Amino acid sequence: MPMRLGTPMPSLEGATAWWNSDGIPALEPGKVTLVHFWAVSCHICHETMNDVIAIKDKYAKDGLQVVALHMPRMEEDTNEERIRQDVETYHITQPLGLDHQHAVANRFENEYVPAFFVFGKDGTLKFRAAGDKGFLKVEPKIREALGLPEQ
Repeated sequence: MPMRLGTPMPSLEGATAWWNSDGIPALEPGKVTLVHFWAVSCHICHETMNDVIAIKDKYAKDGLQVVALHMPRMEEDTNEERIRQDVETYHITQPLGLDHQHAVANRFENEYVPAFFVFGKDGTLKFRAAGDKGFLKVEPKIREALGLPEQ
């Protein structure tokens, strides 16, 4: 069963490694948080990645914090060199957890990539979506959680 709206954000513990962060990122309370699951073998993940990065950059000044989690779909996805190539190609600078045992994904009750979880300033789940169609609703939900007007 997918995580219910209003659920507090689960722990990010269990990632096999963290990049762009000294261990589990220290998320600031009172900020909106986007948690983004992706995999190197996922075509849709690659199609949406530039837009995820643009959203991260656009709303950082408004208090958005973003965490990426690489969730492999197959053994080949655990190749860290391939992940590093994507990190460089897409300029992924947010904390990136390698969730190669699916420990974090299981806590989020997530089995999809790409998947997007928006947590409000109160630390509870406000929105979740998966795939390219679900991604289309992410930015409006982030704006809503940030208290910004509709575009």
